[in-house]
Amino acid sequence: DGIDLHTRAFASEDPDYLRGIRMHALKKGIALSYIGVSSNFGVPAGEKLDEQVTTAKHWIDVAYFMGIPLVRVFAAWVPEGDTEEAVYERMMPCLKEVAAYGEEKGVVLGLHNHNHGCVTRTGKDVRRIIDGVDNPYFSHILDTGQYVGSPGASGARGTEDPSLNFYGSIEETAPLAVHVRCKIYRIESGTEEWLDYPRIMEILKGVDYNGWCSIVYEGQDAEAEATAVPKAVTYLRSLMDW
Repeated sequence: DGIDLHTRAFASEDPDYLRGIRMHALKKGIALSYIGVSSNFGVPAGEKLDEQVTTAKHWIDVAYFMGIPLVRVFAAWVPEGDTEEAVYERMMPCLKEVAAYGEEKGVVLGLHNHNHGCVTRTGKDVRRIIDGVDNPYFSHILDTGQYVGSPGASGARGTEDPSLNFYGSIEETAPLAVHVRCKIYRIESGTEEWLDYPRIMEILKGVDYNGWCSIVYEGQDAEAEATAVPKAVTYLRSLMDW
């Protein structure tokens, strides 16, 4: 079993505090799989963009100190009035710089796909960025519910758009994934109702995926986490037959 940590969950970055987290997890037999950074390399060039790079590097340092192998990053959101290609021009050098820093430290960067104005809305978007960065320490964190067209994608909430084929995006990037975020939205019956996990697991099986599958529960409006998450664990494990 393991857990991923978001930067906002850290009460402190004092070395003793960080050591305490690591020791507590070790004693509980829980691995620390990644640190999640909510980066945005689409902000305007200058001080704000430099700050995004500095923050990502800082959390790579924290991950290195704690022995955590992976840091999650977002790519960029397109500011109002800007163009996606202009964002790419300033985003790509930043991602390359951060990936190179991760390589120096032995910490992998995982690009998290996201909808809702992000430049990683589709599998082709993710591949374009990863191919462009071209660094073995820049990989992919696959979010099963955040490709455009998904009923769970930000801004959709329960409505799938089959014409956008978000399962095709999952197929596109599954071979690149080093971590999978399994979104759960409706699990009252014991089976996830919005996402087709038998299909998703077959995709992962087909690429010999053998990494983490973390549960990300976003159905609090229907069922409390205390009862929903155990159901999700049982359900997903029942589908892992490889």
